Amino acid sequence: MTAAGPADTAARLTGLVRALRGHGLRIGPAETVDAAAVLDVLGFADREQMRAGLAAALLRSDGRRTVFDATFDLFFPLGVGTPEALRADPPPVPDDPEPPRFGRPDPLREQLRERLAAALAADDRAAQARLAGEVVEAFGRYGTGSTPGSDGWSAHQALGRLSPETLLARILSALRESPGREDLSDRDLSDRVLADEIRRRIRDFRTQVTGEARRRVAELRGAERIAERAVAPTADRIDFLYAGREQLAELRRTVHPLARKLATRLAARRRRAARGQIDLRRTLRRSLTTGGVPLRPAYRLRRPARPELVLLCDVSGSVAGFADFTMLLVQAMGEQFSKVRVFAFVNRTAEVTDLLRRGQGDPAGLAARILAEAKVMGHHGNSDYGSALGEFADHHLDAVGPRTCVLVLGDARNNHRDPNPDALRRIAGRARRVLWLNPEQPALWSTGDSAAPAYAGVVEMHSCRNARRLGELIARLLPV
Repeated sequence: MTAAGPADTAARLTGLVRALRGHGLRIGPAETVDAAAVLDVLGFADREQMRAGLAAALLRSDGRRTVFDATFDLFFPLGVGTPEALRADPPPVPDDPEPPRFGRPDPLREQLRERLAAALAADDRAAQARLAGEVVEAFGRYGTGSTPGSDGWSAHQALGRLSPETLLARILSALRESPGREDLSDRDLSDRVLADEIRRRIRDFRTQVTGEARRRVAELRGAERIAERAVAPTADRIDFLYAGREQLAELRRTVHPLARKLATRLAARRRRAARGQIDLRRTLRRSLTTGGVPLRPAYRLRRPARPELVLLCDVSGSVAGFADFTMLLVQAMGEQFSKVRVFAFVNRTAEVTDLLRRGQGDPAGLAARILAEAKVMGHHGNSDYGSALGEFADHHLDAVGPRTCVLVLGDARNNHRDPNPDALRRIAGRARRVLWLNPEQPALWSTGDSAAPAYAGVVEMHSCRNARRLGELIARLLPV
């Protein structure tokens, strides 16, 4: 990476900081000044050393490095435009310039696949980086250039043409024939280990192609815009409703760190609440000894007990990930409450407290176990909040008392059935507090089959779309 001027360096650094803040990373002026000092000391000669130095200066918590690396590549790219290696030594043009037809092999594609197989077999990172640029250059461009803003670079398109995953057998065969393989006693085990290693190298190459395409798009559209839209969010900012299987697994790994953080906050709130409110009469009486100046305030001492918590969770397909994560989080925070009871429903309500306790070893299968072992569905499998709330009010209301906080988790999409808000009023009438956490954004609460407005008129309803927001609501709203 070539050195940049002071103004350009400052613009790139401040752009990087703004983009990272947009992804929820807490970076203040002090960290930004430290990062500038890092650049001044390390310079631009070694890009990876500069990356590590900036990460050390700007990051203050675990789980943020992936977002940092992707954003860093946008603001401090290895180059601009077509990679220098391609400009200096462009890939050879096939002898047959005619474009491939259906069923006819593409010479350039086959040539790139052959070179990629060799680079992956040798684990040649420099060759793989060069090939990533060539693949994007050859197959990643889209648009005609006739319409402004219609051009771009697509890693998905480039990788779809190249299909690196299909090279596994070819690379494995080449490695089997390499020297030093014939004396291995367990050939099958060795082949499995090699296959896993090849898959890892292919994944790394796909990441390189994605980064190269993103860099080129950033040059066309602007780095800050691409950093906002194309960089994957951190786990605590993943939208519950749109999280895939891998993202949900990532969320589950954040349960215990988040639980420890929330437990610390709740304990601090409980200590502050134990002091109680100022007792005005006793404070004025004390002030008589200091000439009327209330130097020693007197408090109405409180001894707050840990609250009871009841979770009422919709575990239907649309919001199962949200309910699953919240149940695991509350289970991990169990010591902060005197009693925790968990009820699940689709259109019938059943207590699943024991299921949750027994399922700590397999959090990924929690929702499936609840659906299989608890009677949460009647004669159909669609959500029916009115029926579920009514059944809870009729058969489980003894779980709610004057010290109980009830959390209702669900999107309130009732499939145009009776919402039965009276059942929710009965629950709210017995509880200390009822909070409804809705994973949808408020703009959608009055659309389609949502009964959110009917329920929001009875209890507090809060939008809770990701783990960060969930933690904020629990720390701020739960009673102490």
